[in-house]
Amino acid sequence: MKKYIVALDQGTTSSRSVLYNLNAEQIAIEQKEFEQIFPQPGWVEHDPKMILQTQLQTFSELLKNNDIDPKEIAGIGITNQRETTVVWDKISGEPIYNAIVWQDTRTSEICSALKKAGLEERVKSSTGLVIDSYFSGTKIKWILDHVPGARERAKNGELLFGTIDTWLIWNLTARKMHATDYSNASRTMIYNIKSLQWDAYLLEALEIPKTILPEVKPSSTDFGQMEYDGVSIPIQGVAGDQQAALFGQACFQKGEAKNTYGTGCFLLMNTGPEMQLSKNGLLTTIAWGIDDQVYYALEGSVFIAGAAVQWLRDELQIIASASETEALAVQIRGDNPVYVVPAFAGLGAPYWDMYARGAIFGLTRDTGKAHLVRATLEAMAYQTKDLVTAMQEDSGTPLRVLKVDGGACANNFLMQFQADILQTLVERPSQVESTAFGAACLAGISLGIWDMQKIKSLKSLDRRFVPKMKIEQVHRLYEGWKKAIHRTMKWNETE
Repeated sequence: MKKYIVALDQGTTSSRSVLYNLNAEQIAIEQKEFEQIFPQPGWVEHDPKMILQTQLQTFSELLKNNDIDPKEIAGIGITNQRETTVVWDKISGEPIYNAIVWQDTRTSEICSALKKAGLEERVKSSTGLVIDSYFSGTKIKWILDHVPGARERAKNGELLFGTIDTWLIWNLTARKMHATDYSNASRTMIYNIKSLQWDAYLLEALEIPKTILPEVKPSSTDFGQMEYDGVSIPIQGVAGDQQAALFGQACFQKGEAKNTYGTGCFLLMNTGPEMQLSKNGLLTTIAWGIDDQVYYALEGSVFIAGAAVQWLRDELQIIASASETEALAVQIRGDNPVYVVPAFAGLGAPYWDMYARGAIFGLTRDTGKAHLVRATLEAMAYQTKDLVTAMQEDSGTPLRVLKVDGGACANNFLMQFQADILQTLVERPSQVESTAFGAACLAGISLGIWDMQKIKSLKSLDRRFVPKMKIEQVHRLYEGWKKAIHRTMKWNETE
């Protein structure tokens, strides 16, 4: 009877459900966008109930549109936007505040206070992270500080915290399972990635009661049963979206790396079972836990990548859809004199500047929408080069091939420009939905359907992009980028 695995892929702008057969072939996908809430400049929120609703809708439609009985589903894998923070009432299940999204910068002042208190080294050595508003810890503190009565209720054991995976698991299992996996826990800034325990010292510093925190499990294991239409379906794999993509790209060996071009841009390199701290502004994170073994990764995070294309579409309204960008970009002959620095949510690795803001440089009277569109695409490639440079210095290993995935990697102009600016081969797989695929693989391994060797054998290449640009041109363009990005830094700092 068992014929399928479903990946629930809960992203920053949409919820998706993806159907795979037991040969790991993608059969169908359903997707629903949901509202982005911007209460104040720099604040980004989601309605947690809308996240749950859209995720369930896509699951129902996936089964209905493909005539699938829930009894035919062997198991479910979950992957999710990371760091986004939900706190809810343990009894009623009602969120006490909207989900605070990873892009949100409202906790910058809390982060500055933690730095002044001398906690940077403790955070780095324990969690592998830097102190930044990006992570969940300061978001939890903000909710407990600003929602009336929340701190008292948390101390009394009436509230629960979770990243989006935990919020989904708790609801899907009829409130029986309050859990997360190693990869998501490692993004909270309150989890010790060496001892695999919540960090009591950091919890105290942020005034977070341990009782609100979920149980932390390996990424490929039992997360309870999803109750659906009278059928219990096992949830067997969970990973944060970027770690799931690393797994889905079969980057199982130390030194293998992938870059996901989604709402943000995320470059991860598998560093094996030993954690490696960065000297160049990268994060150390848990890649996954599997077969009683934890694997680590170095990560560089670009906060705004595909979200900048959404900005062109929704706020500037100079394109109707993302698919137009490639044709517009190739209209420009020669170098593009315009640079877009999409620091709408500050800058991530390797700069870590919460106070940077977006800017456009190089405008002249003949600048048109094609220049802006192309510069927005080029910014993704420049930011990726920033990360690759830092990663090569940290690891001491030159990156010979960059495996890519995510929606924007379908753009041939962007991928060719990426290969050129890196002077490195870029490989795009036939299966660009690596995030959902990774979640499905983790579930399939836990269920005993697949193993890692099988997953590696399933990878096929769609296209390889070979560098064509002369090195002098690369240097000239990249120098312009560095000049632009440094002029955006500290823009919003008030001190």
